[in-house]
Amino acid sequence: MSFLLALALAGTSPSGVSVENVEVTSLGAVAEELRPNLQTGTLLVSEGDCLAVRVYTQSPFTHVAAVVLRNGRPFVYDAANGVGVRCQTLENYLRTQSPDELHVFQPAGTMNAGRQKQFEAWLDDQLGRPYAVSHHLSGERGDGVHCAEYVSEALDKCGVINVENPAKVSPASLVKGITLHDLYSQSQTVRVVAPTVQTESATSWYGHVWQSTKICTASCFSKIRRCVFCQ
Repeated sequence: MSFLLALALAGTSPSGVSVENVEVTSLGAVAEELRPNLQTGTLLVSEGDCLAVRVYTQSPFTHVAAVVLRNGRPFVYDAANGVGVRCQTLENYLRTQSPDELHVFQPAGTMNAGRQKQFEAWLDDQLGRPYAVSHHLSGERGDGVHCAEYVSEALDKCGVINVENPAKVSPASLVKGITLHDLYSQSQTVRVVAPTVQTESATSWYGHVWQSTKICTASCFSKIRRCVFCQ
């Protein structure tokens, strides 16, 4: 399914500096724009609708994922509600994040081969692990894992950062830590815009009302699902 993506190519900060917007009409096209700039260790931080995360952390950052290059092709690892720990192609990951705003953070230096191997090995070893976030409050470790816990522990395992309690890490605190200590810097902001809904031509007033109702209902359901269930 094609949709529009406003791609901010000028390196910006999460505070919202003026950026250059480029409209792309397909997942493949935006992936081609991003792919040359991604490396093993790149982090994709989402600014989404999940109310629970936004309210608790007092931050717009709601999700974080890690990139691994395999044979020159980027794969994205994350832990998601209702799914658990997973690995996807860049195109599929972008689809799951629509219409969130993505902030791309790059490591200060390219990971050496040893760290890349450790980073990828940890991410792969956790695939299939269930998602859980309630333990973020207590800090106790369990079978489940949330997104920031998963990514921060991967960075800890390869020696990029030192995390005493990954369960207590949030997307916001992870971003604060890696930027405050100049371990990462933001390189891009990507705003994923929902596709324009294509409808059949209505020949009557009732037809127009019915089509508008369907579009509104679908949009409201999607918004509620994202805000309440964080999916």
